[in-house]
Amino acid sequence: MAIKAVVFDFGGVLIDWNPEYVYSRLIPDATERRWFMDNVVVSDWVLQQDAGQTIADGNAELIARFPEHEALIRAFYERWQEMVAGVLEEGVALVDKLEAADVPLFGLTNWSAETFPWAWERFPVLQRFREVVVSGRVLVAKPDPAIFALMWTEIEKHLPGIQPQEVVFIDDNAKNIRAATALGWNAVHHTNAEQTEARLRALGLPV
Repeated sequence: MAIKAVVFDFGGVLIDWNPEYVYSRLIPDATERRWFMDNVVVSDWVLQQDAGQTIADGNAELIARFPEHEALIRAFYERWQEMVAGVLEEGVALVDKLEAADVPLFGLTNWSAETFPWAWERFPVLQRFREVVVSGRVLVAKPDPAIFALMWTEIEKHLPGIQPQEVVFIDDNAKNIRAATALGWNAVHHTNAEQTEARLRALGLPV
């Protein structure tokens, strides 16, 4: 079947976000920093805020476990904007090509509802999608199938009768790719724009 829609993840595909941009300055020693990233501000903790927990509650929970690291924990969201280096131009170029070919585009992102508005206002590429589902707003995050179901509802509003195999999902997280594949979507694990573009071409898209 021909591809009728493309769903983009944002962080790591279109937006250059990396906590290391802040913590490399706060914790200069690489070994110490790696321990902190792997044991304190872990991805599962970030995912809780992405799924709707407030930053205040997330901070309180983690500080209770690691009180000696309170300042470094608070820095995660206090300096969150410094973790965003800007757009990933090669990813935006993919959006440009697909948009020029009139391919319907959608966004599905794990993002805290408290921080997303800042990025929405500063990066116009995020506003170029027919619909955007933000995990922090719907209180469920990838790879939970429930958020894919919410995205599907939005896609169907624009493309009634579309089938899962007519959708391509692009994400830099392998867990999310497996979740989409399990639902019958075409899923492209984004590691670099060149490989993603080649995969999209192989699926028949004009990029």
